[in-house]
Amino acid sequence: MRHLVRDISHLEGQEIHLSGWVHVRRDHGKIIFIDIRDRTGIAQLVVLPSDNQAYEQANRVRDEWVIRVRGTVQKRPEKLWNEKLESGKYEVHVQELEVLNESKTPPFPLDTEGRDIEEELRLKYRYMDLRRTRMQKNIKLRSQFVDRVRQFYFSKEFLEIETPMLTKSTPEGSRDFVVPSRLHPGKYFALPQSPQQYKQLLMASGFERYFQIARAIRDEDLRADRGFEHTQIDMEMSFADREEVMHLNEEMIMTVVESMGYTLKEKSFPIITYAQAMERYGADKFDVRNDEEKEKGILAFSWVIDFPFFEKNKEGKWTFTHNPFSHPKQEHVEMLLKGEHIDHILTSQYDLVCNGYEVGGGSIRAHTAEILQAVFKIMGYEEPVIREQFGHMLEAFSYGAPPHGGIAMGVDRLVMILTGEQYLREVVAFPQTGSGKTSIMDAPSELSPDQLAELKINIDRDSI
Repeated sequence: MRHLVRDISHLEGQEIHLSGWVHVRRDHGKIIFIDIRDRTGIAQLVVLPSDNQAYEQANRVRDEWVIRVRGTVQKRPEKLWNEKLESGKYEVHVQELEVLNESKTPPFPLDTEGRDIEEELRLKYRYMDLRRTRMQKNIKLRSQFVDRVRQFYFSKEFLEIETPMLTKSTPEGSRDFVVPSRLHPGKYFALPQSPQQYKQLLMASGFERYFQIARAIRDEDLRADRGFEHTQIDMEMSFADREEVMHLNEEMIMTVVESMGYTLKEKSFPIITYAQAMERYGADKFDVRNDEEKEKGILAFSWVIDFPFFEKNKEGKWTFTHNPFSHPKQEHVEMLLKGEHIDHILTSQYDLVCNGYEVGGGSIRAHTAEILQAVFKIMGYEEPVIREQFGHMLEAFSYGAPPHGGIAMGVDRLVMILTGEQYLREVVAFPQTGSGKTSIMDAPSELSPDQLAELKINIDRDSI
């Protein structure tokens, strides 16, 4: 039976079996000390010359070798307690040591924070980088956060429903990643920028309360808090107005983060209009904490509402500011339908900001074909184009779609805030590099001639 490091404090005097990695090996002449690491922590092993087999093996092991030991748990002398370790009052006196796998010398030290190591190197050997204590804690916290989010929505009678990863390319604000179809040469799937249309279709399907921990993929410019791929808490509910959606998700955030030991600046999140935010802070994401609150890691959430529905793009044409599937504020519906006073139309959009970051955004959605068509007409789409790209939504809305609204919140960004990290890569297991390459694997990479031929794709090498 394998025991875990975290359990040794309760096993004094007992024989146990531990398996894990050699964190540090120290040879003190006649005594060899080995710190063994497993997923639950680090414990000290003591190997004496009298234990011939174990001592012989301990002489040859090095950092990051994988070992299994049999030994007896003993309490350390009080003056040798290590208060930095959860198991620091105990050690294991080893009678048997087995090497399960050897390791080459690691490409960088693993007993540090690792922040000074060049990004490309860290991500090339990400499976090594993830072994460091800080990264183990971050990924574990992420898992705990997601689990608590799930349990909250289940408690409110939401269903977790998955939506497709292969979908249709539509204008949702960023460039699509596209996938060529082998069965339909010359045609392409798009990877989802969000589950936006599918979750609205689920509302039309009568499920009323949906959520998922969704993967979203966008070909957009990279930065410290943005990558090609991200994970979002995605939810939608029928027969709810803006205040109901905001209130439920505010309750979710409060329930989850407080259960994890964090402190909120305000239990009821302040609500500020977009115009007020721009006047006070010069941006629609802001940090309202003072220096002392920042030092203590206080979380300051706020809602931003009443965004302009449309703005002019570089070509001088109207485009949406957040989401074309939003519903205008009720008092602005007539202006939208008539295409009048476009710059004055406000949307039912609401953003959630925390400590200077936008961590979520949602809206009450358009649920009638009339509203959705009016949005795309303002953006200059001709009727045939609207039908070709969004006919499935217009058709669904014609069969009694209920009023509905929802929100998407970024898991990566929220966990980054909770852990106090400055970069998304510190809370994602296998992030892209700053130049847009994958961790560990050499991608993007070229396809073989046979693969290209099967997909009916010809590459113009001269244009690359």
